[in-house]
Amino acid sequence: MVIAMRICLFFRHPYTSKVPYILSLSLILLGFTFMSNESQARGIIDQQAPAWGVTEWVQLPAGKTSLDITDFKGKVIYLYCFQSWCPGCHRRGFPTLQEVLKNFEKDPEVVFVAVQTSFEGHQVNTFERAKEVAAQYNLKIPVGQSGSLGKKSTLMQQYRTGGTPWTIIIDKQGVVRYNDFHIASEEAMTLMNKLKTEKSVF
Repeated sequence: MVIAMRICLFFRHPYTSKVPYILSLSLILLGFTFMSNESQARGIIDQQAPAWGVTEWVQLPAGKTSLDITDFKGKVIYLYCFQSWCPGCHRRGFPTLQEVLKNFEKDPEVVFVAVQTSFEGHQVNTFERAKEVAAQYNLKIPVGQSGSLGKKSTLMQQYRTGGTPWTIIIDKQGVVRYNDFHIASEEAMTLMNKLKTEKSVF
């Protein structure tokens, strides 16, 4: 029933083409969850990365009480957006995050951040559940919560993310270089290694 509702919400427009129908149906079958908003293109790219606007955090660096894009000037950033109940996040997103994280875990030029961008199931996709998921995957990186019942996710709005799992990769200049649904680990590592070679303006 949930799947049927998502299909109806996304394809209710009579002029929706068959291509997005097939693509979006494939995403559903893969376990991805997405928002319905046909009026706005998804994923800003090659633009200056906006502020995240996340106020709830766990596992912050020592001495920090909050975190945002400006805290990582001159770094390559891998920002992973998830929901605790998203099947695709557990099947693909988190395993990819772990693989890429392991590859760069001792690299001072690269940082990893995970944020639960909750846009549905707010009673389930809570900050407490996000912390449990972080422990489940033994993540030692900052984990935040963006979005709750009655309050839309600022991060999702700022980056025009389309659902979960969603990956954002930001270069040393603070420019968004990848902003889309799940990325393969090899593709992510190749891009991040390339971004590491670029000079920082900071």
